[in-house]
Amino acid sequence: MAYVKPKKHLGQHFLTSQQTAWDIVDALTMHGDYKKVLEIGPGTGVLTDKLITKDNFETQVIEIDIESVEYLRNELGLAEEQIISGDFLKLDLPTIAPSPVAIIGNFPYNISSQIFFKVYENRNQVTEVVCMIQKEVAERIVSPPGKKTNGILSILLQAYYEMEYLFTVPPDVFNPPPKVDSAVISMKRNTRDVVPCDEVLFKKVVKQAFSTRRKTLRNAMKAFNLPIELTEQDVFNKRAEQLGVEEFIDLTQKVEAVLKS
Repeated sequence: MAYVKPKKHLGQHFLTSQQTAWDIVDALTMHGDYKKVLEIGPGTGVLTDKLITKDNFETQVIEIDIESVEYLRNELGLAEEQIISGDFLKLDLPTIAPSPVAIIGNFPYNISSQIFFKVYENRNQVTEVVCMIQKEVAERIVSPPGKKTNGILSILLQAYYEMEYLFTVPPDVFNPPPKVDSAVISMKRNTRDVVPCDEVLFKKVVKQAFSTRRKTLRNAMKAFNLPIELTEQDVFNKRAEQLGVEEFIDLTQKVEAVLKS
């Protein structure tokens, strides 16, 4: 049997537990009635060979590692049209999947945040995500307001997705074992089409608020040159981590009103 060498520069840690692989695949719920599932970074195909047994959706994999691509062709028998050889971060998602799509995968730790930002930018295309990531990142993304783990991705993703921490995965089910625990999370697109404020400004406000997370919003938001009568409001006494999605929407509306005046 062929062997794929895990490559450190690609952040590859290949899952070896068949049961964990089934648990991840079975977490897909067909939320959003999609017909295609894109797997990011299939590696040795431990998730892939389970996905292709499902007849209620089409599976397509995206893999940057040429050695893995050859393995998937030769060992799993994937056809050319089932494999996209390339970097997910550089691909145009609507071109690959013009209809609603789900994303699944054991995301490389070194680019997981970038993957989530791309999902956010394509939120009207991606109706469901089931993925394994570093436990610390998982806890941050699903974090509720008030916790120190609350951050930029927490707010941006939770504005459009229902988030759920599914289960923890220990290092010993990977080759090579990572130095930290992993976790599987689920994201399902909610009913919100758009936030009720300028969406570009919303993202800027969230990023600015968390840019100096130990400071209150009064100090963190100085870049917007807001009037004193606005920054004297109670919300500006809080730190960014204390706010949830709705409070950030309200904050963006306040900033938007000032910018338009």
